[in-house]
Amino acid sequence: MLWAAAVLLSAAPTLYFWTASILTGGETGGFFSTVSFGSSCPGWEIYDLVYFPAYPVIGLPLLATDGAPLVVLGCAGWWLGVRRGRLRLGRIIGRCVAVVLLVRYLPEFLLPTLDAALGPACRQQWGPPGLFDSLVGWGLYDSLPPLLMLLAVRAPRRGFVRRGPVARTAAAALAATAVVLLPAASAAAGRVSTARELGCAGYGDGTVTGLTTAERRFLCAVRGHDLPIYPSYGSPVEEWDEVTDEAVLAQGRHLCALATRHGGDLGARAVQEAPEASLAIKLASLCPAVAGAQQAEEDRQQAESDAYVAEKEKVCAALPRHRPAIRPVRQRRAMMWAEFWTIDGWEDGYEGNPPDLVRNLVGSDRGSLAIWAADEVGHACVTVESYTRRPPVETGGWEEVIEVAYESPTGSLELVDGYGQRLTGLTTRGPGSYRVRVHLRGRKLVTQVPDPPDGAVRILVEVFPGRAKKTVVYK
Repeated sequence: MLWAAAVLLSAAPTLYFWTASILTGGETGGFFSTVSFGSSCPGWEIYDLVYFPAYPVIGLPLLATDGAPLVVLGCAGWWLGVRRGRLRLGRIIGRCVAVVLLVRYLPEFLLPTLDAALGPACRQQWGPPGLFDSLVGWGLYDSLPPLLMLLAVRAPRRGFVRRGPVARTAAAALAATAVVLLPAASAAAGRVSTARELGCAGYGDGTVTGLTTAERRFLCAVRGHDLPIYPSYGSPVEEWDEVTDEAVLAQGRHLCALATRHGGDLGARAVQEAPEASLAIKLASLCPAVAGAQQAEEDRQQAESDAYVAEKEKVCAALPRHRPAIRPVRQRRAMMWAEFWTIDGWEDGYEGNPPDLVRNLVGSDRGSLAIWAADEVGHACVTVESYTRRPPVETGGWEEVIEVAYESPTGSLELVDGYGQRLTGLTTRGPGSYRVRVHLRGRKLVTQVPDPPDGAVRILVEVFPGRAKKTVVYK
């Protein structure tokens, strides 16, 4: 029964998380931090010297899933020893497995508890209260299976046996240590600087001394007072906003050192599984390696985006130019990227919600214009022509042609795409009344084909003065 309980206890967490992950369709676990910033907390000093260097061994399959595979092997070894009449060998196998598991998991309970007894400053090095409780709780839980194994393989005794002097001395020492150290829990906690004291986002006097600019920014970011240019602007790292400056910085430096060993890659498994991984989203402001890796990734993505845009622009530039029946004042061509179906036109001071579309092609309002250009997201080859008088209507070669009225309050209408590219100078006579005629082809192709060819959507926009208010559908 003791062996069955040990196996069940060791396997239960993994079975639970697997089941929850299947039912919820996502991740169910997380990681938390345990980092030291000084030499006055012996629990963490021991943990840091032993646990992290042993990470490759701890990650072995036998020690994974709360040691369940090792418990099963220990049970099998003990059972085989009993079956073959070699009870002593079976007990040795069981005890060896139990000792390995105790060495692995018992420190996660004892060492944080020791530091917590030394005072709040040492306790905070193991993370926020919820994370500290989780670490201690799981360390105690994971120590139960090996304790049950030791009970299962113990040799039967005929009567009470008085413990030896070593055991009595150890018990007395532990009791005395607890009596001496527990009063230290009332020691004062470290400083938690406010946004004004740190001078976050340029506000406040920044009275905190002894911190570098990077350290100030990191503390501001962790507490949700960072600048808009940083990731997760305005969002504090959950449960870390009330941890002391010293503890947050120490944990950040430790995570930075771990990330640096992996080239600044926050996606590396060792970084993601590090206890302090929740600080990673704010780490770039403190860690040069992470900032460099993120900048390199941004540069790579920008290069890919530029190459993609250049390819589409090349396709649009290779298409035949529109030959108007009369000479326009201006003719411009561009590849324009549409997000949420449309390319928008604005005048200064009239930016806002785009107008409703007529037959899902073009819509206008005072100071604003909207033109369908993609099946939700995509690019279109756009030609814009500005006239001082009404050009002849062209319907040949176009699938849709619609003309709407447009009122220009400033005379500065421009088309703006999803990349921020602008086609300016659409109106030729300043503020006043205009007509906007939009020609389109390629809608059927992009809505019916999953991967339409480049340059499938072509748009011709003609803008000219006109007082008529009626919408005209030519095709």
